[in-house]
Amino acid sequence: MSDENPNEAVVESAGTPAQVDKRAAHNERIIRTAIACMMGILAGIASFIFAGQVDPATGSQPNAIIGGLILLAGIVFQRHIFMIAKIDYTALGGKDWFYQAFMTFSLWFISWTLLLTSTIFPQ
Repeated sequence: MSDENPNEAVVESAGTPAQVDKRAAHNERIIRTAIACMMGILAGIASFIFAGQVDPATGSQPNAIIGGLILLAGIVFQRHIFMIAKIDYTALGGKDWFYQAFMTFSLWFISWTLLLTSTIFPQ
């Protein structure tokens, strides 16, 4: 930092406009991934709650199809959360929506499976 320009430190810390755009895009991707993960966990918990009592012999629930419907609702509902979070969902392509759906499915599957197996094998 030189004595001639007192604002030099501010310019260095802000970065170039390209770096700022890359950082903003990266932060938006992190937020989108966090939303997909939270929707998956919430859908897994809701699937466990609404699909009925777990049969201890088989580990299944009588209305397991409701769990799949809740998963689909969680994937579709992300669009509305993106609107609330002011994320431009119109810029997302097919690959981006597939990623969102896959992350939601993964966390839904893991959380629902953990809840089902915890009731079969109580501590």
